[in-house]
Amino acid sequence: MIPFALNVVLAVIWLVLTANVTAPNALFGLILGYIAIAMMQVQFPIFAGYAQRVPRFIRFVFFYIWEMIKANARVAYDVLTPEWGIRPGVIAIPLEAHTDGEITVLANLISLTPGTLSLDVSTDRQVLYIHAMYIYDEVELLEEIKELERRVLEVMR
Repeated sequence: MIPFALNVVLAVIWLVLTANVTAPNALFGLILGYIAIAMMQVQFPIFAGYAQRVPRFIRFVFFYIWEMIKANARVAYDVLTPEWGIRPGVIAIPLEAHTDGEITVLANLISLTPGTLSLDVSTDRQVLYIHAMYIYDEVELLEEIKELERRVLEVMR
């Protein structure tokens, strides 16, 4: 979190120094700050991993937007067609996430996706229970959720 805050501060300093407060200039300032922090991460252990985490986060954002588009299209198609294609059910997902933060982020992202809802986490935090509107193939749904979890953990660890 500290490297990100420093990146934002460096971008603001760039905006002040250039006296050009525009979105492209702010983006350029963020990129310059990112490069500066990436070069400093060898000397300062607190910055370690920041240069690798930012591209992973950007890839995750695009991945999640694509997943949201697919889920919205599936639900919209089901609403607009006369026959219901819903096969609801509850499925248990074994978790690789261990911390409360990782589990919370994963559960919230699942709940934000149309057609799925996080229900509960087991007391030992090893299993997440979700409700899905479309369970045609349990293995496929499990693989989709595990891919989401893998990407979340890639960004958070």
